[in-house]
Amino acid sequence: MELGSHFEDVSFFEKNLTWSKHLLKLLQKKSADIRKRATLNIDENKEIEKEQESFVVDCFRPEDADGIVDLFRSVYGEHYPVRLFYDPASIRAANQEGSCHSICARSASGKIIGVQHLYLSAPCKFLYETGAGLILKEYRNSGANRRLLDFLYNDFTPRNTHIEELFGEAVCNHPYMQKTVLAFNFVETAIEIALMPAEAYSKEKSAAGRVATVNCSRCYKPKPHRIFLPPVYELELQKIYGRLGDTRDMVMSVEDIPRGKATDADLTLFEFARVARIFVNDIGGDFRCRLFALESEALAKNTLVFQVWLKLTDPSVGKVVDILREDGYFFGGPVPRWFDGDALLMQKLLCPPDFESIVLSSDVAKELLKFIRGDCEK
Repeated sequence: MELGSHFEDVSFFEKNLTWSKHLLKLLQKKSADIRKRATLNIDENKEIEKEQESFVVDCFRPEDADGIVDLFRSVYGEHYPVRLFYDPASIRAANQEGSCHSICARSASGKIIGVQHLYLSAPCKFLYETGAGLILKEYRNSGANRRLLDFLYNDFTPRNTHIEELFGEAVCNHPYMQKTVLAFNFVETAIEIALMPAEAYSKEKSAAGRVATVNCSRCYKPKPHRIFLPPVYELELQKIYGRLGDTRDMVMSVEDIPRGKATDADLTLFEFARVARIFVNDIGGDFRCRLFALESEALAKNTLVFQVWLKLTDPSVGKVVDILREDGYFFGGPVPRWFDGDALLMQKLLCPPDFESIVLSSDVAKELLKFIRGDCEK
C-alpha cells in the first residue's frame, strides 16, 4: 500500500488513535507500578536499617563474653566443637592471659553481632590460629565480616608484635571464607579432609556430611630455616613453598630414624568432632609402637579422623612419612611455623573422604586437592 492512500482511509486513523490511547494508558499504569515498587523498596530498606543498628569493630571487653556465647548459640546451637565459646568466664580468662584474642563487632546498644578470633592451638607461641568467626544472620550483608578481618589482619596483628605468623582453616562447604582470606594475603598450604563434623552445621543446614578445611597461612615476621623434604613429596612441597612469602633452605630427607632414643609424641583428642591430633616432637626408634599406642587410645574414643603432625626440621622425617603411608596415612600439606619450625600434616580417615563435596575457590587449592586425592587413593 502506498503512503498516500492512508489519507483516504479514515478508519485507519481511528484504529491507530484508539490503539495509541490504549498504549498510553498501559505506559501510565506501568510507570505508576514502578513508582509504587520504588516506594516499597525504600520502606523495606528503612525497615532493614532499623533492624541493623550501626556497629563498631573493636578489641574485646569483659562484658562482651556473654554476647559471644549468645552469638555462637544463635548460629551453631550447642554443636560447635570448641567448648570454650560456650563459657563466658573462660572467654574472659583466655583474653586476659593472651591465649585467645576476640575481635568484636558491637552494635550501638552493645549487642555482639559478629566476632573473629586469634588463639593458640599450635606448639609454637608465635603462631596464632585465626578462626571461630561468625556473624549474626541479620548482619551478613552488612560488611561486618570484612571489617572484622581488616581490623584483625591489618591493625591488631601488626600492633601485637609477639604474633609472627597466622594460619586459618577455611571451611569447604562454601567458598566465601576462602575467597576472603586470600584477599588478605593468605597462602593455601594444606587441606584437612573431613575435619569438621556435620553436626556443627545442622542448625543452618549448610553441610550434608563432614566438612574439609583449607589451611592458609600469612607471615608477619619471616623466619628462614632449613627443612627436609620427604622424597615422595619433594616436588609437591617445592611447589607449595614457592608460593610463600618466607624463604626456606630445602634439602632432601635421607637419614634413617635414630634407634637409640624414644619417640616423644603427644595426643590431643577432640571428642565431639571425633578428631585425633598426634604431635611428634622427637622421632625415635620406637615410632611404630608409639604411633600404635596413641592410635589405640584414640580409637577407644570413637575417633574417625587421625592427623599426625611431623617436624620438617627433622632429617629423618622422610622415613617416618614412609611408615605412615604404609599405615594408611596420606598427604595433608605443610604448616609453616607449627613447631616454630615447619610441620608436615599427614592424615588418615575411618570415614568416607567425600572428595566430591569439597568446595574450593582457587585453582591452587583445586590442584592441591587433586594431589591429596591421588595420594589417598594410593
